Amino acid sequence: MADSLHRASPLPGGTVTLEGATLSAAPEMGRYSLRARDPAALAALIGRELPDAIGACSGGIARLGPDEFYALLPAQDALPSGEGGPVSIVDVSARAVGIVVEGAGAARAIMAGCPLDLDRMQPGRATRTVFEGVEILLVRETETRFQIDVWRSFASWLWRSLAGVNAA
Repeated sequence: MADSLHRASPLPGGTVTLEGATLSAAPEMGRYSLRARDPAALAALIGRELPDAIGACSGGIARLGPDEFYALLPAQDALPSGEGGPVSIVDVSARAVGIVVEGAGAARAIMAGCPLDLDRMQPGRATRTVFEGVEILLVRETETRFQIDVWRSFASWLWRSLAGVNAA
């Protein structure tokens, strides 16, 4: 009988309390890199509306560039995979994990290592940025809740850095 593979999370369980915020692992999500020269064709293929503006996020899909989207969806909401014509859909779920930072001090905690002025970032916006040199995808879900997607190989380091633990 073959053993099944189980990918363990690089994040510790539980919640860390920060000054005015909490840090926790995001639930398991499906993550998809979507590219489309014709966004209307992509929207028709996946059966979902796409955000019009770069940086907008709606229905779990963020528009990162003119032809680039990132979907962060509940695991059961799988998108069809495929490539061809004007679209490409690639499941990148195994590549990244999510960290939730929430509370009145969430923006301040993230800005400790991120160059963006998050006080100017409206809810429903998403962007690629860096946290102390590590590339992250940052989604502002509400005024006091952010989700950070980070590559699995950097996740433990990012967690410790956000939590104020020596991450070196």
